Order: sequence, then C-alpha cells, then structure tokens
Amino acid sequence: MPDPSEHLVTLYHLNDLGPAELRRLLPSHPDLRITEIGPDEDPRDHLGTLETATIVLAPLEKERRITAELLDAMPHCRLIQSVAVGFDGVDHRAAAERGIPVANLPGFNTDAVADWTVGALLYLLRPYAFGHAKVERGTWGPEGVRGRDVSSLTVGIAGFGNIGRAVARRLDAFGARVLVHDPVPSEPAREYVDLDELAARSDVLTLHMPLNDATRGVIGEDVLRRMPRGSWVLNAGRGGVLDEAAVVRALDSGQLAGAALDVFTEEPLPASSPLRGRTDVLLNPHAAGVTHEAYHNLRASVIDSLDQVLSGKPPRNVVNGVAV
Repeated sequence: MPDPSEHLVTLYHLNDLGPAELRRLLPSHPDLRITEIGPDEDPRDHLGTLETATIVLAPLEKERRITAELLDAMPHCRLIQSVAVGFDGVDHRAAAERGIPVANLPGFNTDAVADWTVGALLYLLRPYAFGHAKVERGTWGPEGVRGRDVSSLTVGIAGFGNIGRAVARRLDAFGARVLVHDPVPSEPAREYVDLDELAARSDVLTLHMPLNDATRGVIGEDVLRRMPRGSWVLNAGRGGVLDEAAVVRALDSGQLAGAALDVFTEEPLPASSPLRGRTDVLLNPHAAGVTHEAYHNLRASVIDSLDQVLSGKPPRNVVNGVAV
C-alpha cells in the first residue's frame, strides 16, 4: 500500500516537471503529497513545508542551495534527489552527517555532452564561423581558415567518468591520441597521467571533473602555462573548476589559441565578463547536455528514481555515502 505520509517537495522547476506532471507520471502513488517551492521563492520561507518532506528534489540555482540550515528543517527526509548529473544544489556532506542520502542522475545526457565537446573542439580547430563570414562578405580563399587535423593532436581528458569516456570513444574514431587524468582507472588500457603531465603533453585539454574542494580552481595559471603554446581548453564539466581570468590571460598572451566553455563560475555569465566578444572563444549557456533525447532520458530517470524510493526500495546512485 502507498504510504499516505509521503511528501515530495520539489525545488526543481525545469523540463515541465511541476506537481501536476509529477503526479501524472507517478500513478502508482495516488496518496503522494506534492508541494513545489518555486524558482522565485526562498526555501527558508517554507520551513513548515520542509518539516514534513520525505523526498526533496534539489534546486539547480546556487542561491537556493539546500544548506545545513535547511537540512535541519527536514527531520523526516530520507532522500534528496538531484535532477542532474551534478549535485551542487545540496550540501551533500552536511546531508551525510544527518544520515540523509543524496542521489544524482548519471548518464542521462552523456552522449549529448560528449557530442557537444567534440563539436566544440572541431569549431576551434576549423574556424567554421570565420569561413562562413568570409563567404558572406564575398571573399574567398583559405587565408584565415587553415585549421588542424584532430588526428594530429594529443587530447587530455581531465575527469574520466561517463562523459569523459564517451568523449574518448569519439576521439578514438578521429585518430587522436588520448591521455587521461582521473583518480579511478575505469579503463586500465588508457594512459593515465597526473595533472601536470596531462597539461604538458596535451594540445587540447577538455574538462569533465566534478566540482569539490579539491577541484575548485584547479585548472588555473600554473596548469595552463604547462600546456604547449597555442593549445586549446574546453570545459563542459563544472564552471568553478576552471579559472576563467587565467584563461583570458592565456588567450591574450597566445599561450592558448582558443577556448570553448559551456559552464561558468557565475551563471548566467556576467555582461562584463572578458570572455565575451572574442573570436577565439566559443560560449554556450550551460546547455551542452540539452538535446531531445537527453530531455526524455532525464524525465524517465527521475521518475524511476522516485518510484523506486516511494515503493520502499533503497535509492539508486547515492553520491554521499549514506547507506539505506
């Protein structure tokens, strides 16, 4: 029998997953109470609602992050579910201290982000936009559009989870040499190196690392300086991993030939950002993982995760070490 005391509180508001749609997609749990704390509302103004929450969908906005203060207001919570691969919307360590599992949704947009990463690399290596503008202006010839073959390059992948491995498979098909930096050798046949060696040997550095205390700002001046002059850096992982000011300085000095960023330390990217207005930078609005297929995968994954817990089973993909 469904538990009538179950209360799902959602602080997530994208992909049409509002209360009505969640109820429609969870027909096996007709007594489930669902409450939304909307994107313009401060969760601290809804402590009474959180007090009865048993499952919480985490927000994406850093300003509405589930902090230790909010966790203390959730005495009955038995799962905080991130509706993403990342789980920046909750203090997962504080949740672990309180015995609350935090789960994510790995894999739903792996192909989408890997495709964007390789596409962004091709955009940097082969100046498509410049060539298009040249034809539009009525000019012709190869001047300014002479690029590089992917097969001639060494690509370093920092962070070798689902997405990093998917990027590597695509680069294998192009004939690139792939180096990997990751604490866990998930594909032992790959060549694993430390971060300094990765930078020193990589013509292209692509970042797919999680954001935590150890990785925050780890790709900065020192790492970029170690790279071959005229190299490229891409970030489709987490914004805070890459020192954006250091990227701008490396571009200005010619140390970097180009950069492609889907994620940023501050989002939306401020109008005053020196990354804007450059022909050597590709900017994307944190949408590398946004495809029709990823959208349907996300909805299916979150509903499956919720149904699992509401049916009395342990949650999947717990990221903070809390055993249930």
